[in-house]
Amino acid sequence: MATASNDIFSWTNKDPRESQLFSAFGVAYRFQTNVSANSNSVTVLWRTIRANKEDRVAKLEWSATGGLGRCIIGKNTLPMADLVRPDARVPRARIFNGPDGNLYRWRPAANNTDIVLQDNNQNVIAFWHPHSPPSLYQAGEVHGELHFVRTAGSGTVTHPPMMDHVIVTAMLYRFCEMWGI
Repeated sequence: MATASNDIFSWTNKDPRESQLFSAFGVAYRFQTNVSANSNSVTVLWRTIRANKEDRVAKLEWSATGGLGRCIIGKNTLPMADLVRPDARVPRARIFNGPDGNLYRWRPAANNTDIVLQDNNQNVIAFWHPHSPPSLYQAGEVHGELHFVRTAGSGTVTHPPMMDHVIVTAMLYRFCEMWGI
């Protein structure tokens, strides 16, 4: 699947909770996880809006056992599990309602390597392509690429708040796959 270079983010780190997404233009998003004195973990997703300026996109408060907790994305608070609900119809697929109210699905692609994001009409609007083994870049070890198909579906995948939801749900999908949740 071909996409323009500015529609591809390289994703650092095996643990997506402490990672960066970058392109040729620099870091676009970064996840920063802090553990408090009482061992509660909180991950914040930051979006770069210009040089030396970031906006907080989401705050993910992990459960006391390190599993899925709650997510504050924009002005909405919801259980993380709502953003990665298993889809009984497709093995390893996860569904979520986007900010537009439509249903979206992360699922393994036919090539058994990529993970695709489908809109409610089954158009592939984004996909995760893992690197095995990881690639080394100046920004760190890259474990894969997140591709956005700008012209697919309604064409809003690269617009906030949809793009922010894609980043959060991709991270949660990777987390669930990593830990077998």
